[in-house]
Amino acid sequence: MKDKRILYVSSEVVPYLPETEISSMSFEAPRMVNQQGGQIRIFMPRYGNINERRHQLHEVIRLSGINLVINDLDMPLIIKVASIPKERIQVYFIDNDEYFKRKATLTDEDGKLFSDNDERAIFFAKGVIETVKKLNWAPDIIHVHGWLASLLPLYLREYYKDEPLFNESKIVTSVYNQSFSDTLNKDMVNKIKFDNIDDEVIKPLEEPSYTNLMKIAIDYSDALIVGSENIPEDLDAHLQSSNKPILEYKSKDEFGEAYTTFFNNSVLS
Repeated sequence: MKDKRILYVSSEVVPYLPETEISSMSFEAPRMVNQQGGQIRIFMPRYGNINERRHQLHEVIRLSGINLVINDLDMPLIIKVASIPKERIQVYFIDNDEYFKRKATLTDEDGKLFSDNDERAIFFAKGVIETVKKLNWAPDIIHVHGWLASLLPLYLREYYKDEPLFNESKIVTSVYNQSFSDTLNKDMVNKIKFDNIDDEVIKPLEEPSYTNLMKIAIDYSDALIVGSENIPEDLDAHLQSSNKPILEYKSKDEFGEAYTTFFNNSVLS
């Protein structure tokens, strides 16, 4: 992966959030590419329960300051950055007081999904793409992890389809078993339609379940990785019928060589 540019977009990354399948792989995969001489950038949301002082986050003024329109409202984009100790890896944090100041990630203290998770997902997708545009950094591969990041493939291929910076970029989505049982805000589909994204392609999001969100991500990706040993049956069926390159599940101890071969032979070739 030497000299390849890989953009990692994840809903969670260690050491900033507790270790899960997603947060762990969102650290291990970039670290591997970094060690192979690749160039990487990691993006994640700046949730309010991330300790900014301990992790030494600081705002990047030159990247902050634009407004993203979410459902006809102007929402300021704040970009913060930190370095993972000992790894020489920079992590960019997408921030906004309205969406990310609360001291939690995706659910309240009773375990209920936040009612604006749909808007947070739209804001995160747009925020990542706008920031990468400002960095003028054209990735060879964009690797997506976690359902809060799952709208990025859709937005890149539809809303930003005329953006030349991403002309050669390939999107890889890792599909995990980290789901939620309820649905996101039922008005989500209208908020995406507000961005002039065609009704037909987002029809599944009339029922914004975990499975339907991930199906949209699969539809707009170039290649797919099974990130969990077991994933929901209907998601697996959608994956297998996609006719796209698929890397089957590999554990944290054995993924390195498999990912490298998959990226080089199935994604970039």
